[in-house]
Amino acid sequence: MNGARRRWFGLVFISIAVALIIVDSTIVNVAIPSIVDDLGITSTQVQWVQESYTLVFAALLLVFGTLADRYGRRRILLLGIVIFAGSSVFAALAQTGDLLIASRILQGVGGAMVLPTTLSLINATFRGRERGIAFAIWGSTIGGMVAVGPLLGGFLTTYYSWRWAFGINVPLGLIIIVGVLFFVSESRDTGDPRRVDVVGAVLSVIASATLVFGLIEGRSYGWWLARRPLTIGDYTWPYDLSIIPFVFLISVLAGIAFVWWGIRRQKAGKTTLLAFSLFRIASFRNGNIAALIVSLGEFGIILSLPLWLQNVLGYDALQTGFVLLALAMGAFVASGVAGALGNRVSPVTIVQVGLLLEIVGVTGLGFMISAQATWLSVVPFLFVYGLGVGLATAQLTGVVLKDVPVDKSGQGSGTSSTARQIGSALGIAILGTILFTSVGASLDAKLAEMPAVPAAARSQVVDAVVDSAGSAIPALEQRSPAVADAARDAFSDGTRYAAVAAAGFLALGFLATLRLSGRAPRDEETTDADQPVGESASVPPVVEP
Repeated sequence: MNGARRRWFGLVFISIAVALIIVDSTIVNVAIPSIVDDLGITSTQVQWVQESYTLVFAALLLVFGTLADRYGRRRILLLGIVIFAGSSVFAALAQTGDLLIASRILQGVGGAMVLPTTLSLINATFRGRERGIAFAIWGSTIGGMVAVGPLLGGFLTTYYSWRWAFGINVPLGLIIIVGVLFFVSESRDTGDPRRVDVVGAVLSVIASATLVFGLIEGRSYGWWLARRPLTIGDYTWPYDLSIIPFVFLISVLAGIAFVWWGIRRQKAGKTTLLAFSLFRIASFRNGNIAALIVSLGEFGIILSLPLWLQNVLGYDALQTGFVLLALAMGAFVASGVAGALGNRVSPVTIVQVGLLLEIVGVTGLGFMISAQATWLSVVPFLFVYGLGVGLATAQLTGVVLKDVPVDKSGQGSGTSSTARQIGSALGIAILGTILFTSVGASLDAKLAEMPAVPAAARSQVVDAVVDSAGSAIPALEQRSPAVADAARDAFSDGTRYAAVAAAGFLALGFLATLRLSGRAPRDEETTDADQPVGESASVPPVVEP
């Protein structure tokens, strides 16, 4: 098999690897109500089932991007798939919420090995127009899998069990391993290996973990004054002031220390976890800022929609998956449109059009969401939203990495992926908190207007609906239809507020893209596509003021 055909076959399996980890980050959403019923997890645990995966994913992307450059990108990819598939078995067999969360943490470790290595392998393997096509396929895979995950999860949950939503990762992992071994060549930095920045890795993990912990647990422990004390083993937080402000302070200090430490090491000529010099490249710097903000609004809404569709509208998991399939259809259509426009319209323009479509789609969802809504009222806006995701995701990746040299591709792709994953983690944390806080406040206000519901019972109902992430609503129907109707209206209110907040973040992301250059990437057609990675012909960065 010649080199060109081998590269494209390799891209197929690289894309399947990306699909595996992206599907897993969305497939759980549809299965959450079944997991709540089976394991009895709370709404805070619901957020952690999602967040533990995303948080570890985001915290370790830079670490494994750097390790892949040093020890081999294909090697780290394969190890990540093995860890991911193995931890999926533990998730499928979990008997408690805590065990499921622990399994998701291990999955996050495996996923963090996979995502940056797929990007850097593409960056190192393809050149010129082929690289643009490869990035488009990679990005379109992400956009499409965001919605295919809920459909697949709905099918498995409805006809088998939510446990198969994790178990399916094992045969897919085996297929990826075989394909990568046959069709993907190893690549790594050709320079002298240097030590990994362990201190920087620890600081980055502390900064991201404490930030997301504070955002998720703030409503439980209190944003300022303690609602309940934090207890770890025999230790109990002794102060009236909540632990959350201290957690945020630790996050800020760790973030500052991470930047200071990295710049200090860079000036000393040592390796850093983050290639700070890359931020002198305008496309890389501004693109990552835009990617973080966009991801915050882009994927956070996926947490609330399946809960609303199942607990308020009464759809089962498979029906929910079919509704969300409209998003995938929009993403697939957009990938074809983006490919057709790629040589005639600048990538930045395509990103901006995509974001405008996302804003229209999410805002429309906010207007349509109510306890009386039907799938017909939300599907058109999900399709428009999917169009926007498909246009923006692939092109934004290309904009961020277009001027990054090959020998920095691991760190560059790791930084790009980290920006997206931190945005996704913040989106789940912030929009999830908006959802459940709004549901509690709205339901409490509605029940206060019902004389037949005493204050003590009102508190119990609110806690039951919020702690169960809405899964208690169907049971309320048998006890009091009026209370159940109030709960459905309140959950719709919370979902609507989350959608409006997501649209606001997407609007900020659009404003961030205005700082991106519309200049097309420099023509790389003269670069030999088969030249070994890391040699002098690799594309140098274009440094802009």
